[in-house]
Amino acid sequence: MKSVIDEIGGIVRVVGTPGEENFGGKVKMSEAGVFDDVDAALMVHPSTENGVGSRSLAILPIKYEFFGKNAHGCRPQEGHSALDAAISTYTQISMLRQFVTPGSYIHGIIRDGGLAANVIPAYASMEYYFRATTMAYCKEIAARAEDCVKGSCTASQTTYKTSMYECPYEDTKINYTLADMLTEKYKELGVEQINPVDEVPCGSTDVGSVSYVCPTIQGTIKIADCSVAGHSKEMAAATISEDGKAGLVTAATAIALIGLDLITEPEKLEKVKKEFKEGTC
Repeated sequence: MKSVIDEIGGIVRVVGTPGEENFGGKVKMSEAGVFDDVDAALMVHPSTENGVGSRSLAILPIKYEFFGKNAHGCRPQEGHSALDAAISTYTQISMLRQFVTPGSYIHGIIRDGGLAANVIPAYASMEYYFRATTMAYCKEIAARAEDCVKGSCTASQTTYKTSMYECPYEDTKINYTLADMLTEKYKELGVEQINPVDEVPCGSTDVGSVSYVCPTIQGTIKIADCSVAGHSKEMAAATISEDGKAGLVTAATAIALIGLDLITEPEKLEKVKKEFKEGTC
């Protein structure tokens, strides 16, 4: 693209987005306006399959901190157990899981629960992820979970506070025009077994925030066998294998060819923008 950009016009940017997993590099960049004047954001993620994108779940990370009063284990009546509040909350939120819409997920841990068995804990904390197809429903589930927290604190005579301990992510807005273009380019490059857009969201990604600012695609390219788990040492090793290097070149070529089409064939860019503006999800 760089070699022909002066001939065809337009601007191509390569934007590094660190902190993808928990700290929302793309979210912060979106909020800072990095993508406000971008016609289309194109990227491909390493994977064990070739694909042209998928839906993702919105995620809301909430931390609960409980505050009670220390006391000796043999004089518990003099204290208020923050751990009891946490355990009661955990139990109630676990029961809440049954009553959320399909495709929504609640998972959490007790981060702090005390330091000695013979001391009533004055402090406990929990960290939760609430996931759903929309951020609005994530917030609805979190509000119901906070009711569980309030009830537990009332029962245990403790207090609490909440905070967001990681960056929340939006769901991903699909652009099917871009997905069709990536399918076409993959085929031109000899890529086989190309999965269509996965309509069943599973994980969460910070690219969701970009997809609400400009037309966006996050495809996948196979660099390892399906037996290799994501976020594993084996996947890390695959990125510098021969298959990993070949996948990198193929993916980069595919999105470069899409960029070329979007610049030289205005009707394709207009179609991409029209789909985005009409709010197709």
